[in-house]
Amino acid sequence: MRNFLWNKNLFLFLLPIILSAQVKKMDLTRLPYDELKELFIKNDKNKKKQLEYVNAFLAKAKNDNSPIYKARGFYLLSLLYKGDKAIQYLDYSISFSKNTNDLKFPAYAYSRKAYELKSQSRYREAIDNFILAENSARINNIDFYFDAKFSIALLRSEELGEVEEALVLYKECFNYYKNKEIRTPEYSFVYHDIIFALADAHKALKQADSSTYYNKLGYQEAIITKDESYQYLFILNEGANHVLKKNYRVALDSIYKALPKMIAFKNQGNTIASYYYLGKAHEGLGNTQAAVQNFRKVDSIYKIAKQIIPEFMGGYSFLIQYYKTKGDKENQLKYINTYMTIDSTLQKNYKILTKKLKKEYDTPNLLQEKATLIESLQEEKNLSYTAIGILIVLIVATGGFGFYQHQLKKQYRFRFEEIMQQTTEIVKFKTQDIQVIESDYSSKRYESIGISEEVVQQILEKLQLFENQRAFLDATITIQKVATTLNTNSKYLSKIINEYKGKSFVQYINDFRIEYAIIQLKNDPKLRNYTIQALALEFGFNNAESFSTAFYKKNEIKPTYFIKELALIKNA
Repeated sequence: MRNFLWNKNLFLFLLPIILSAQVKKMDLTRLPYDELKELFIKNDKNKKKQLEYVNAFLAKAKNDNSPIYKARGFYLLSLLYKGDKAIQYLDYSISFSKNTNDLKFPAYAYSRKAYELKSQSRYREAIDNFILAENSARINNIDFYFDAKFSIALLRSEELGEVEEALVLYKECFNYYKNKEIRTPEYSFVYHDIIFALADAHKALKQADSSTYYNKLGYQEAIITKDESYQYLFILNEGANHVLKKNYRVALDSIYKALPKMIAFKNQGNTIASYYYLGKAHEGLGNTQAAVQNFRKVDSIYKIAKQIIPEFMGGYSFLIQYYKTKGDKENQLKYINTYMTIDSTLQKNYKILTKKLKKEYDTPNLLQEKATLIESLQEEKNLSYTAIGILIVLIVATGGFGFYQHQLKKQYRFRFEEIMQQTTEIVKFKTQDIQVIESDYSSKRYESIGISEEVVQQILEKLQLFENQRAFLDATITIQKVATTLNTNSKYLSKIINEYKGKSFVQYINDFRIEYAIIQLKNDPKLRNYTIQALALEFGFNNAESFSTAFYKKNEIKPTYFIKELALIKNA
């Protein structure tokens, strides 16, 4: 249940808006960059004028051969477009601003590109760009670094259903911003946003007391800063929280207070949330007709907006069962169809949907019920066989996906238990006696790689020292660099690692890093609170993707799963 409408990087970039002079077209390129930008902003209702100013901005940057002003110009140009066109101009902005050490770029361009990708449901690519924005801002723009981190958390929580992972990031952002001047215009809105995210995440995880704590804190801050929109958002969120606590009458009081404001603010997402939780509260009180009325309003808004999140899917289960009891086959089928249509869309983006579907509407029973229902309606209205086929395929696909997820979960658990049984410290670890190693190397092996026995033994001994010193944690490591350290050449080193370690140099280094990571994660609870990006840097990788890929290749499970299961064991 979210309504994060802010895009702070855009707000910060476009903040200074003051200008009044009229300027002749022929003189535009003679104006300072700041003036051109202000003219662009002032004419936000006139795209034609804005194009004139931004084209002059870019022409001036080209004449000055200034990469950073070219980057800023293409960023401004991207604001006039949506989708692929905007992404194209943002890519230009990123290209020109790389290596400029600018405070805002390319971080702002990466972030805006991520939002455009998110709007196209390209969620994984969006996360990649938010991470790039975060990394770009890490050194010289710490506020924007946490803005990007917060955007990553929102995407993980709202679009991918990874609430637990997002909660860790929300807490990092909260701990950073709480030390700022949180009641000033610069920081109050983002602080409210983060508190709301924490409250909402705890509610999603059914941690009602923690959710209440943050709802109260957020409400108090919103009162102090006179932020009416967030005052009522926190009232609404606490009302929803009371539904989970089964305090239905208290919940109704809060939600009825908030609903008119959600409508007045044209906050469509939280208007849906208001009707959904009104429905759940009335359902809890046994007010069936009121519950039906509110769940139908959720459906009506969905039909217009074509957007809904898994949190609000339970209303469809209620409506399907209600019309089944009433013997109203038409409405029963109508809401089953809507449910399945939403399901087929959300399965692409929400990993939690399978769990929710199995919990709220058992697939095998649904299949049998639909088959019977369709047969009955076919006799009455001669429903097309094509429609029946589509419905059955959707259900079978849903069941198949659920079975696949179940098997995958079993496989992950088995691999996790295998890893936990490996109690020997492997990185500290691999300290075999050199004489034992020697006995295993026949003269034929030396001959097969064309390197003398003496050289092989020298390099193997140095490799042993390299391993024991954990030099593999150096993120800049290359085979040439290691060869120089070992006083040999990269060709010899590659052959020896291939022959005696049984793997390529890259795999050899990555395996050591992952083995070391497992030991450290087992032994150091603090590391389990790190982001995947932070863990990647900790263990010698350049980014989260390369760390996750190497971890999965080595262990056949994702690092996020390993950390989550490890935490459950340690907390048991």
